[in-house]
Amino acid sequence: MKGISYQGSRFCFGRYALQALELVWITSRQIGAGHRVMKRNVHHGGKLWVRIFPGEPVTVRPIETRMGSGKGSLEYWVAVVKIDRILYEMSGVAENIARKAISIVM
Repeated sequence: MKGISYQGSRFCFGRYALQALELVWITSRQIGAGHRVMKRNVHHGGKLWVRIFPGEPVTVRPIETRMGSGKGSLEYWVAVVKIDRILYEMSGVAENIARKAISIVM
């Protein structure tokens, strides 16, 4: 966790946030798993926002195919996360609960 939820001049939703410190690709399965884990730890007291969306398709060609013959089939979706991008935000919970939920997701 990197302090109170604040990202430049952008609008922030919650008080606590998980912020990316490096450039990564996060799959839709990873985003969903993080959301489930945080929701389970926050219980009914808080509100949770997911600030990233997997909008980039990743295609994969079958093994041992020749060059040419078009593009591979769609395998999964990813969100391209740049540095200092807020991934998840939460509010309405105590700081120790927010730290615990965010540390489990990391």
